[in-house]
Amino acid sequence: MSSEHSSDVKFEIGHVLFIDIVGYSKLLINEQSEQIQKLKQIVRSTEQFRLAQAEGKLLRLPTGDGGALVFRTSLEAPVLCSMEIARALKEYPKLLVRMGIHSGPVNEITDLNEQANIAGAGINIAERVMACGDAGHILVSKHVAEDLEEYEHWRPLLHDLGTCEVKHGMRVGIANLYADQVGNPQLPKKFQAMKKHSARMRWAVTTAALLALSAIVAGISMFSRYRVRSTLAAPEKSIAVLPFENRSEDKANAYFADGIQDEILSRLSKIADLKVISRTSTQHYKSAPENLREIASQLGVAHILEGSVQKTGDAVRVNVQLIKAANDSHLWADTYDRTLTDIFSVESEVAKAIADQLRAKLTGQEEHVIAAMPTG
Repeated sequence: MSSEHSSDVKFEIGHVLFIDIVGYSKLLINEQSEQIQKLKQIVRSTEQFRLAQAEGKLLRLPTGDGGALVFRTSLEAPVLCSMEIARALKEYPKLLVRMGIHSGPVNEITDLNEQANIAGAGINIAERVMACGDAGHILVSKHVAEDLEEYEHWRPLLHDLGTCEVKHGMRVGIANLYADQVGNPQLPKKFQAMKKHSARMRWAVTTAALLALSAIVAGISMFSRYRVRSTLAAPEKSIAVLPFENRSEDKANAYFADGIQDEILSRLSKIADLKVISRTSTQHYKSAPENLREIASQLGVAHILEGSVQKTGDAVRVNVQLIKAANDSHLWADTYDRTLTDIFSVESEVAKAIADQLRAKLTGQEEHVIAAMPTG
């Protein structure tokens, strides 16, 4: 704007009361005319209107369904005027009016029709404050509310509503002004909608947080149960006998190696003080595995017995080793060379040696059972 034109624009602080008839566009033409005339009559009969007009300190801006009054007297003038209007409207229940008040810069201009007009932030914000209310509401901007609170008699009438989103995404601080016979104490619909939206958002966030927390707790619980199962479910006197490796040149002797494993397993299972895993659970593990600790955890045992069998003619060599899975250490190992006719003594000796290493208590009956030889 050039300096020549800008010098013509003179801003001053105006205390604006913006008034609007609610549902005006839905009325019939004659009803609109009647309500506008009645509202004009009520506004012009107020004391604050007459005083400001008499002093030449009142500007008027008609808006079709209402209008704006700009007081250049005091901040209290538009507030007192709104209260006078509200009391008078009690006599006309069909005339639904809402009002907004703001104090800010205004200036007189000439519009395209060469008519005197009023513009400025004071007018614009007062209209937006009013638009946040419903019928019967007298809303004031936060700026006006803070100024009024400097006077003790206004404090009981001012009720902070927070911020309201208006045109162009702008947010305006609002307070609701009401007393026993003046104003509308109900929360404006815009604020009700914002409150519901905020509640839904809080509920959604809370629900999401609870679901995430539940998932975390469930995960921790499952992990804890797994850890408990993998540690507490593995007593010291527990063992799994893995399939024995067949080192014979004749692959058919794999059945013989399986038989040695079965016999040792059978004799160990006779010892009540030992927890022995069945062959069904161990048969898919190979002998001499690389992940002993993981296998022991899956089977719930503290010890693993692995071995190998080599058969040549009537001569049989059996190698066995007892391993503590937690640290992959060898507790005991031995090699047995026997003939086929004496092979069953190996199974008994191995079972007895394992019981000794694991300090399993054997009853006399159990010692007799694991040392028993099959019939010829």
